[in-house]
Amino acid sequence: MAKRKLKSKPEVSPDAWQREEEKMGNKQPEKSKTGKQVYLKVSQLTEVQEKDVFLKDVAKVFCQDPVLLSKCNSLKIKKIRENRQKRYVEDVLDLIDQISQLDSDIQVANLGETDYIIDYHPPKSPKLWWQWIKTGFVCAISFCGAAFAIMTFNNDADIPSLFQEIYRLVMGREADGFTVLEATYSAGLAIGILTFFNHFLKWKLSIDPTPLEAEMRTYEEDICKTVIQNSGRKEKEVDVT
Repeated sequence: MAKRKLKSKPEVSPDAWQREEEKMGNKQPEKSKTGKQVYLKVSQLTEVQEKDVFLKDVAKVFCQDPVLLSKCNSLKIKKIRENRQKRYVEDVLDLIDQISQLDSDIQVANLGETDYIIDYHPPKSPKLWWQWIKTGFVCAISFCGAAFAIMTFNNDADIPSLFQEIYRLVMGREADGFTVLEATYSAGLAIGILTFFNHFLKWKLSIDPTPLEAEMRTYEEDICKTVIQNSGRKEKEVDVT
């Protein structure tokens, strides 16, 4: 039988091994860019009283690099020039552009709103007497409105006649004057209102938000959406003549 001739491995010169080792030694691992990652959580509505608006005023910023985080928080994003109360609708893309100008390697991730509102209120000295007048006016209007609604319901449902009939069926005689039914009805009405609204002075019956707070939050969200949508519309005059 013919013997199979094995191929020998090519010999590598010492100079080639030295050049390969130099290449491996000069190759360094890529630097991690996790410190250049900036996370934003922009609020939909921010109320400010200063004309210089910074990034920390409208958004929560997170970054692993403390130096970069400090630069982002101190970044001035807007200068308000008017001296009256006004709402400004801004785009988060402008924020990303301004942050990117700090360092070309920054990567920005937005976790909040894409459009946000800056509600500017000029600083004013508090007027306690005017606050008390407005509070008293609101309380008077609310009291009169609630009393009128309760009296209208009692008149429509004929509550006095109903109580007299219930008293006659239970006691077996006609009621003469004020009975325990009217007292329990009045007390139950007050307790029911306090329980439903879950708020009395500074005390709350539970940690859940009150129905009034929930309605105010829904109203505020609707207002913000309307302001943002209206700012995106550009009215154009069309000449039909």
